[in-house]
Amino acid sequence: MKTLYIVRGVPGSGKSTFAKSIGGIHIEADQFFMMDGKYNFDITKIKLAHKYCQNQTEAWMKTDGTQVNNDKIVVSNTFTQEWEMEPYFKLAEKYGYRTFSLIVENRHGGVNEHDVPEDKLELMKNRFEVKL
Repeated sequence: MKTLYIVRGVPGSGKSTFAKSIGGIHIEADQFFMMDGKYNFDITKIKLAHKYCQNQTEAWMKTDGTQVNNDKIVVSNTFTQEWEMEPYFKLAEKYGYRTFSLIVENRHGGVNEHDVPEDKLELMKNRFEVKL
């Protein structure tokens, strides 16, 4: 069965590390900001980064799977609100993927590698939606 994993959490929670441990194709908006092996975040391009992530996800979903196994796709982003995941749920339905949403908590004292300011982290935590 083809599976889409949506890995959610605030910066420093270990989303990327956990996503990579699942295996499969790993996609995240941070990849958009990588230039010559360096992370160059630009807030003015955040919408483009998330569109890139969605486009990459769809591109992998619609391949026939003969060159690269596309049965397992893992998307890791903060996804603090339900609407941010909606495009991925729609893609999964369109291409026949079952979906799991996983929240990664920072219980291990993980480091916020991208130096997101504390006030921004607090805003993310306060708007984090969970649907049980």
